[in-house]
Amino acid sequence: MLGIKRITGAADLAAEGELGSWVSDAAREKFMAAYERAFALWPQPGEQFDVETATTATRVHAYRPHPDGPPVALLSMFNSAGLYPHVAALAEVGPVYGIDLPGDPNPSIARALMTSPEACAAWLDELLGKLSDRPAHLVGFSYGGWLAMNQAIRVPGRVASITLLDPAGLTKLDARFWWWLWITGLATLTPMPLRRRLARLLDSPGMAVPELMTLMWAGTRGYRAQPKFPAILSDDELSAIGVPTLLVTGARSALLTPAEARARGSLMPHAEVAVVPGSHGGFNRMNELNDRIVAFINGQATDKQAARPAPPSATKR
Repeated sequence: MLGIKRITGAADLAAEGELGSWVSDAAREKFMAAYERAFALWPQPGEQFDVETATTATRVHAYRPHPDGPPVALLSMFNSAGLYPHVAALAEVGPVYGIDLPGDPNPSIARALMTSPEACAAWLDELLGKLSDRPAHLVGFSYGGWLAMNQAIRVPGRVASITLLDPAGLTKLDARFWWWLWITGLATLTPMPLRRRLARLLDSPGMAVPELMTLMWAGTRGYRAQPKFPAILSDDELSAIGVPTLLVTGARSALLTPAEARARGSLMPHAEVAVVPGSHGGFNRMNELNDRIVAFINGQATDKQAARPAPPSATKR
C-alpha cells in the first residue's frame, strides 16, 4: 500500500496511542469547505450540531421531518455524507441522525482514544441517550457495521435493531479487499468521463459524485486518523447479539462474500441476511435496498405490537 500512498499523497495514520490530528490549519479549512458541500447532498432542511459526551464533542447531522418516530442513527467510517441516498427514505420512519466518528476526518473532537470496543460502546451509548429517550435503529456501513454489532453485544439497552451494510468485523481483510481498495482508490483520481465508466464497472457509484470524492481526498490527505482495525468478532460474540439484525452484502463485495455473510449471519439469533447487486459500498438498486431497510425497521414495531397481550375487554354498563 506504500505505492498508492505515495501516488495519492495520503497522510500518515496517527501514531499508536495518539489522537487523530490535522496536518495543518489549511488542510482543515480545505476539508471543511468540502464537508459543507458534501452534506448539501442530504435532504433539506438539515441540521448539524455538536453533542458533548465524557470523551468527545461529536458532530451530528439530523434530518427529522417526522421527529416523533423511532430514531435512526447512521454510522460510517469518516462521516455519514456518503450515506445520503438512504436519508430521505429512512426519515419516513423517524428522525435520522448521521454521526461523525471521533478520531476520523470530520469536526468531531476526541479527548480520548476511540479504538477499544469498550470505549466505542461507552461513547455511543452516552451519545444515543442524549439524542433520544427511545432505543435507536442503528444502520452501519463497513466500520460503522462493526460499531453497531459491538454496541448490540456490549451495551444493547439503547439499540432497537441493527442494519449492517457490508460490515467490517466478520471476516479477515485479505488480498482481495486490499486489491479492490488499491484499484478503486486510483480510479477516483481519473478524469470524470473515465471515472463514470469505472464507477459502473467497479459497482462504486459514489466515485462519480464529485462532492464525495473531494471530501474523501481532503480528509485522506489532510488528517492523521486514528488507526481502526477491529478484531474479528467471535462466534460467541455474534451469538450474543440479541436485537433484530439485517445483514446486507453486495454480491461482488471484496469485504464479505455472500457465503461468508450467510455463515456468520447464521450465528446471530435474530438475523436476516440479504445479498444484493453491487460491491463494497456500491449497492445498486438503491430504492429497493432502502425499501428493504425501512420494511425491516417498521417490522420491529409491528412485531412488538403483536407480542403485546390484548387489553381486557371493557365491561358494559
